[in-house]
Amino acid sequence: FHNSFPRLSRFSLGSKIDTLFSDMMEDLFLARYASGERKLTFLHTAGAKLDLLKFFTQVAWEIKALDHKKFSALSLPLNEIGKMLGGWQKQLQIHQPTP
Repeated sequence: FHNSFPRLSRFSLGSKIDTLFSDMMEDLFLARYASGERKLTFLHTAGAKLDLLKFFTQVAWEIKALDHKKFSALSLPLNEIGKMLGGWQKQLQIHQPTP
């Protein structure tokens, strides 16, 4: 939806959202191949970026850079990603409890 953002928001908020999404995907990819404590670190970082992504998406909706339909189309999968990420973190913490 980056191209549908108003011009003033496209290169600031829209780019921020795109960058956060790419960075989060990178952290998830790295977590997939990391081991032990590094995996959990990547997952925590991805979770923080996901929360920022949700926040900035909501800001975009509130300033009307995203309409309600596009906001829903983004927020529902982001919430699902959050559930999956939380489950992955919980599963790792059960198998590798932190001291």
